[in-house]
Amino acid sequence: MTAPLLSVRGLRTWFHTFAGIVKAVNGVSFDLMPGEVMGLVGESGGGKSVVGFSILGLIDPPGKIEQGEIVFDGRDLAQLPEDALRRIRGREIGMVFQDPMTSLNPVQTIGRQMDEVLRLHTTLDARARRARCVEMLESVGISQAAERLGAYPHQFSGGMRQRVVIAIAMLARPRLIIADEPTTALDVTIQSQILRLMRRQIAEEGASMILVTHDLAVVAEMVDKITVLYCGKVVEAGPVREVIDTPAHPYTRGLIDSIPNPAHRLPRLNQIPGTVPDVRNLPAGCNFRDRCPRAQALCAEVEPPLIPKRGGQQAACHFPVAIGEPA
Repeated sequence: MTAPLLSVRGLRTWFHTFAGIVKAVNGVSFDLMPGEVMGLVGESGGGKSVVGFSILGLIDPPGKIEQGEIVFDGRDLAQLPEDALRRIRGREIGMVFQDPMTSLNPVQTIGRQMDEVLRLHTTLDARARRARCVEMLESVGISQAAERLGAYPHQFSGGMRQRVVIAIAMLARPRLIIADEPTTALDVTIQSQILRLMRRQIAEEGASMILVTHDLAVVAEMVDKITVLYCGKVVEAGPVREVIDTPAHPYTRGLIDSIPNPAHRLPRLNQIPGTVPDVRNLPAGCNFRDRCPRAQALCAEVEPPLIPKRGGQQAACHFPVAIGEPA
């Protein structure tokens, strides 16, 4: 069998603050195969982005990877020194950050920023680097690409800046792309274009991708499988169609039921009651129990393990949702 390109095991990334320890990621495990696209899904504050930053070693104090393995192509990234990680970022693992305006340098031209990636991570000469930059801008739909290399970020629209960020992430042909909420700041029309573009680029380059998002509609269109996070832990995982069509965990079901459905006009949207608990002081047992309509006494006493439930799905729930049953 093909070995995973990325294998995360028992990842714990905590932030030691004056108010207490924020357990942002608290025991996350998953595998990503070559060429696979995985969606990392959950509410804001669930730990999705911290997982992506942990993989790249971008956790700054007071944050720290307390425990776990992040094995990429046979190397545990959690154990590598900073200089080794710097050689991997950009060349082997690319990152598409959430806000392109803050991830692009406003006082440098787009061409200079793109050229820097190739200069640091490839052996191409100046002419070949420029040709590669033009090629990538054209591939992401930027017209007059050669001329636009001399432009600054503020001279591009939001959608164009996001296309530039995607082009930069894929310049050195990395084998893994981590995309952190890549369409959040874009309107719906541009979102669709960017998603199709990313999927095509990933397929053409033969790369894998982790798509960090709270948008299940985006996930349904883009990914092969889903990992759902709640309070820094995996509560459900499996193939995208199985999880979307027949969610086993009440939290996943709640996320799906809260999406407007034009075919079923309701007076009010369904919503998950309550709020996410304080990750500095998580409740005993199941972290979701205070918001779960299916919770019983066992949920307050024993934390449910992530185990197979049906098909290729896994869920961390003592009382999972049956197929066709309301949450």
